Amino acid sequence: MFEIVFLGTSASAPSIHRGLAAQVILAGEYRFLIDCGEGTQRQILRSGVGFKRLNRILLTHAHLDHILGLGGLVSTFARWENIGELEIWGGKATLDRVQALLFGVVLDFERLPIQIHLIDLKPGQIMDAKDFTVTAFPVTHRGSGNFGFIFQEKSRRPFLNDKAEALGVPAGPERGQLVKGETITLTDGRVIEPDMVLGDLINGVKLVHIGDTARTDNLREYVQDADTLVIESTFLDMDVQVARDFGHITAKEAATLAAEAGVKTLILTHVSRRYRERDVIEEARRTFPNTYVARDLEHYAIRRDKPAEKVDDPPSSDDDDAGDAGWLI
Repeated sequence: MFEIVFLGTSASAPSIHRGLAAQVILAGEYRFLIDCGEGTQRQILRSGVGFKRLNRILLTHAHLDHILGLGGLVSTFARWENIGELEIWGGKATLDRVQALLFGVVLDFERLPIQIHLIDLKPGQIMDAKDFTVTAFPVTHRGSGNFGFIFQEKSRRPFLNDKAEALGVPAGPERGQLVKGETITLTDGRVIEPDMVLGDLINGVKLVHIGDTARTDNLREYVQDADTLVIESTFLDMDVQVARDFGHITAKEAATLAAEAGVKTLILTHVSRRYRERDVIEEARRTFPNTYVARDLEHYAIRRDKPAEKVDDPPSSDDDDAGDAGWLI
């Protein structure tokens, strides 16, 4: 199971009810911050997630509404939190901006006692933990070095305790070996193979996170059969040409991608304050009914073969930020 906490869900500029882009992915003992818009550290505190173990930051791209909160966050980490090292992953263009922000502004003046590792993202697997992997894949947006991320729980075969007991497999390391796919020999000479005590393969949970993107046709292979897809919905279909001009997609296009790729749950974010939330969700649900529009501080649990489930609700809001805000992208 994965969990995702939405810290900021607005596009380009904050609105009354929405902060700038940032989400926390919870994966067992690991925590990942995806993007870090201005005001993220305060949202972390408001969400109850806290800073502990939040030492891996994955950046989708270089635009300031997705990275400008890093300066304050790093300062807080170094001054108040017991985090000695921080990994920041991003494309080259993104890391160049982060380098200028942190080492040209924050660190030079404050000499913060924290080791920061800037890691140049390339397409492919970037982490292989015991129970899951994280993979980066290329995304088309304005500029170079834009990425989405796949959080994939490893498939497993459940251990059938009743069969093991019937075969006389003792409790202990022998059972661990069988789970690993190794054959064992019992004290009476009988050979026990994994297939004798393991059930059918169970696919792990797949969570796909995509930030800003200008197209969806090159994303289908990465999104295919995801339990949950998180993706932008900056524009409505009536403004599809403007979306193209600014390198974004519409709520309808996000929903179409989810429907065609066999996604189970779609969660839309990066919402423009030009639109009402109800209009965004209505447009998407006409194509893909199991769609949600994320709000700041919402917390979802992502389980295998089940719709994403809200763990708790954020503070209530009017949910109607729309106004003539201009094209904020």
